[in-house]
Amino acid sequence: MRPHADDPDGSHAAWTKSFVAGDQDRTADVLRRMLGLFRSEFSYRGRDAEGTQSPGETLRTKSGTCRDFAWLMIETLRRLGFAARFVSGYLYDAALDGGAVGMTGSGATHAWVQVFLPGAGWLDYDPTNSLSAGFDLIPVAIARHPGQAVPLAGSWFGDSGDYLGMSINVAVRKLSEMLDPSEG
Repeated sequence: MRPHADDPDGSHAAWTKSFVAGDQDRTADVLRRMLGLFRSEFSYRGRDAEGTQSPGETLRTKSGTCRDFAWLMIETLRRLGFAARFVSGYLYDAALDGGAVGMTGSGATHAWVQVFLPGAGWLDYDPTNSLSAGFDLIPVAIARHPGQAVPLAGSWFGDSGDYLGMSINVAVRKLSEMLDPSEG
């Protein structure tokens, strides 16, 4: 539950407090407002640089990747006293099966948040797509910090002329219908 990232100028603390201003401190409402704010005020921006930017940088620029949004939300939730963790995996997108408009982050590794709510357990929240719960989020790695859930890492040994290249293609498709418990 202890925050990991520094907040030297207090901007993250001020932003965090805005979610519980006045009598607006019901957990479900705080989480809904937080997801809504990511959707309305932040812009998804892919980048080639490795790693995750600091929560302060994401908050200052109001932009980032799914990993950046998840990390900011985790650190915000921790400052509110919630246990939260980083999840890396895949996002099912109905558009891939001829469904509705596509979601940001599908077709590649994706990142989101799990928050522990007493009585409910660990629940998924995706700040990039304003999703909560459901079967669309497929976890592969769960960690306290994004650096502990690196999406792809490895090494290769050999002569420079031995390398033939590599390509990866991930397709997340629906195999059958299942009842989603979050939908009642």
